[in-house]
Amino acid sequence: MDSYLQSFSARVTDIRELSRVDGQAVWQVALDRSAFYPTSGGQPHDVGILRATSRSGAVLEVPVISVDEDEHGEVWHQTLKPLLAGTEVTGEIEWPRRLDHIQQHSGQHLLSAVFARELQAQTVSFHLGEASSTIDLAVDAVAHHSLERVERIANELIAEDRTVIARVVEREEAEAMLAAGTLRKLPEREGTIRLIEIVDCDLNACGGTHVRSTGQIGGLLIRGIERVRHGVRVEFVCGLRAVAAARQDFTMLSKSAALLSASRSDVSLNIERLLAETKAKAKEQQRLREDLATYHASRLAVEEMIVDHLRIVRRIFADRDAEYVKLLASRLVASVPQTVAMLVSTQKEPAMVVLGRSGDLDFHAGNVMKNALASIGLRGGGSADLAQGQVSHAQLKELLDSLVAAVRESCSARA
Repeated sequence: MDSYLQSFSARVTDIRELSRVDGQAVWQVALDRSAFYPTSGGQPHDVGILRATSRSGAVLEVPVISVDEDEHGEVWHQTLKPLLAGTEVTGEIEWPRRLDHIQQHSGQHLLSAVFARELQAQTVSFHLGEASSTIDLAVDAVAHHSLERVERIANELIAEDRTVIARVVEREEAEAMLAAGTLRKLPEREGTIRLIEIVDCDLNACGGTHVRSTGQIGGLLIRGIERVRHGVRVEFVCGLRAVAAARQDFTMLSKSAALLSASRSDVSLNIERLLAETKAKAKEQQRLREDLATYHASRLAVEEMIVDHLRIVRRIFADRDAEYVKLLASRLVASVPQTVAMLVSTQKEPAMVVLGRSGDLDFHAGNVMKNALASIGLRGGGSADLAQGQVSHAQLKELLDSLVAAVRESCSARA
């Protein structure tokens, strides 16, 4: 397969109709020859146009939206328009997409070869995505300095513009190369094997599209690394994708520097400073919230009198969040005896209801809350001292009245 062939002539040999979920008709067209690459080996398919000219001179353009190869080796071109068997066509590959795939796939061969040579890290899978590509390595971890070294060596090999050769050999010859250690990987298939060789660097079996020399890869940039179930996944971009990624990174860095009123080289230092300041302010804010809750609790305690050996503090706060309400309830029941805190945050829908009791009262707040919520078809609960639940604003009064009744009944039964 000539990876740089952009147009070709062919004849339609077969056509079959498919269907989509949305009901739009889709056809699959077979040709007697094709330069369209079908989805295979981690590389996506080509797209393009099939053109047919009628006897009257009218030109029919049929977009090719997908290309697949069946189990018999037949390549099918998926189109949204039919073409009759026997029709002579001219096929044109969408070259920018093809060139992008050529650069990414060839870059993957080079990157995998360097990982194998430098770190003894073998590639077990490859995926060519829309924005970036990945390889999975059969290792537990890769150090950051090793990633930088592999990236540097790969780009040095690109700059050397080493020749890339595609050739076909019999399987027996390929197996001998594999046994001798000169061939990196061999697929489990019979018949002839297509080999891609980067001179004095890598030899691997592959049916994909590739550059003619490493210089045409244009450059390689490792974007990230993550741990996956079977090893380590390396994300990378090559060629024009690397240029676009570098430009995007530069733009984002420049915007960040402008927002921080700093130079691009000082962005990380300024972010570290802001994070430290934010962390310190968060601690100070939490301390102030706790101080406020302590003061607030003491004020609530004196606003409600003890009736029948029980003080019930029932309040609804529209301007306090759920976390503050829970903190306030805890401080309240810890500060005075014979006290039940029944506090609500209506800042959001549903409302958060908190039920707390002082340690000298003998009822289980979690069970009381659970039962009261269950009576209106909801769930909630908690510990013996503090419980919570969520309820709609429309059902709030009903729940609070139920909690008050349950608390009074429980406390009177134990008096």
